[in-house]
Amino acid sequence: MEVAILITGLSILGVLGFLAYTKIAVPKENNDDAMLLQYIDSLRKEIRDVGSQTRKETEDRLDKINERIARGLEHSSTTLQKQFSESAVLIKSVTERLTKLDETNKQVLGFSEQMQSLENILKNPKQRGILGEYFLESLLSQVFQPNQYKIQYKFSNGEIVDAAVFMQDKVIPIDAKFSLEKYNKIMEEKDETKRGQLEKEFKMDVKNRIDETAKYIRPKENTMDFAFMFIPAEGIYYNLLIYKVGTLDVNANDLIEYAFKKKVIIVSPISFFAYLQTVLEGMKNVKMQESMGEIKKNIEDLGRHLNSYETFVQKMGNSLGTTVNMYNSAHKEFKKIDKDIYKITDGVEGGKIEAFLIDKPQVTD
Repeated sequence: MEVAILITGLSILGVLGFLAYTKIAVPKENNDDAMLLQYIDSLRKEIRDVGSQTRKETEDRLDKINERIARGLEHSSTTLQKQFSESAVLIKSVTERLTKLDETNKQVLGFSEQMQSLENILKNPKQRGILGEYFLESLLSQVFQPNQYKIQYKFSNGEIVDAAVFMQDKVIPIDAKFSLEKYNKIMEEKDETKRGQLEKEFKMDVKNRIDETAKYIRPKENTMDFAFMFIPAEGIYYNLLIYKVGTLDVNANDLIEYAFKKKVIIVSPISFFAYLQTVLEGMKNVKMQESMGEIKKNIEDLGRHLNSYETFVQKMGNSLGTTVNMYNSAHKEFKKIDKDIYKITDGVEGGKIEAFLIDKPQVTD
């Protein structure tokens, strides 16, 4: 389009220059004027044609430009809609994640509060004892029926043990008391000298707990000759097994051996569960033995009933034998009467009855 405009401009300039030249050179000649007019008409036509072509090319180019702009706008609109949809999905996802994160933060705060509450409970000996009893009751309820154990079992002198398991007519006492303060002090203490002193106090404290548990072994009140000392913390129990508390060796006395001499079995939640399973199997065996005894008693009763029935049958057989004998005797006498009738009537009546005897039942001893 720029080339056509340039050509048109040059043509116009040429015409103007030619007109100026002809006017200057021969202004008065008519032929030249006619030629000039003809040339001007031709030039006008050419300019008109060039203008039309230029306009058409311009319109075509504008149409193409409009089409490109329309396609570009449509593509941009589609892209924007897609980006908007993706942004909406992303915003929704981010919102959901933020909501979940907020819930998680609330849960974390809740757990933190619960941990703080648990820490406060563990700091209080009384509340810690209640927590240990709760763990103990939870374990017992998973193994035994409610009538097979009791929490806070009272002895005749009013003393109360944390729990008791009933095995037939025997009682297994379980004590859940354990001092955690000295153990925590040992774990927190950095000074070796102080740790050694705390270790001695800890051993003495454990011994006292063993002695307290051993006092619940009371055969006169139908307890077993042993008792369980329940430690609700696996870590402490493990340290006792390896004779260590933290980095210190518990070498003054073997606490497990001391507990064994006192007939006290120290258990943790895991080992206690295994012991309870053993006790439960023992209960099942005892119950099976009781069932076998009951079955034996029922069989003995059945034997006695069979003997009584046999005696009754023998008596009934003897009675039936007597009845049969009486029947046979009566039938024989009736036969005699029939013969008498036959004789009296000179054979007109009688003489037709046959003796029908019944065998009496055979009764064997």
